[in-house]
Amino acid sequence: MPVRVQSADFDVSAELAALRAGRPDVGALACFVGTVRDVNDGAEVSTMTLEHYPGMTEKALEAIVERARGRWALEDVLVVHRVGALRPLDQIVLVAVASRHRGEAFQACEFVMDWLKTQAPFWKKERTPQGERWVDARESDDAATARWGAGSTPNAGDGPAAGDAARGGPA
Repeated sequence: MPVRVQSADFDVSAELAALRAGRPDVGALACFVGTVRDVNDGAEVSTMTLEHYPGMTEKALEAIVERARGRWALEDVLVVHRVGALRPLDQIVLVAVASRHRGEAFQACEFVMDWLKTQAPFWKKERTPQGERWVDARESDDAATARWGAGSTPNAGDGPAAGDAARGGPA
């Protein structure tokens, strides 16, 4: 399954080995692993809790993967995203892309991560010394997604963009 949303941690080595197992056509494997930082916007972060809508989140992630497949010749794509309470150093997300050539793998991996940051319906709440706060979307994330070109969101035709829900606190 190319998309998983789970509370359990993941083993990057095992995930990458499984992605390319028995695939002599794969000449490149690019991946990104996002982790919880201990400081965000100048405040110490003790925990970050990620919430989502089961079903809706997976559908949005699958649409992003399909959009990447439509742009590049990819052999396989994997997205694993965690939810629940996480602490600094914990892994949050793994995006891995297998292709015949490195350029496509690198570009597609970055594309999937950029779109995931703005279009996947996740809500982040951080605990800081000042209390709990919802994490707003960043303009830099929107700019990163926009550089891939204009067009419809990955889930066009499915109602409001998933990213609409990902702005600010819970819906």
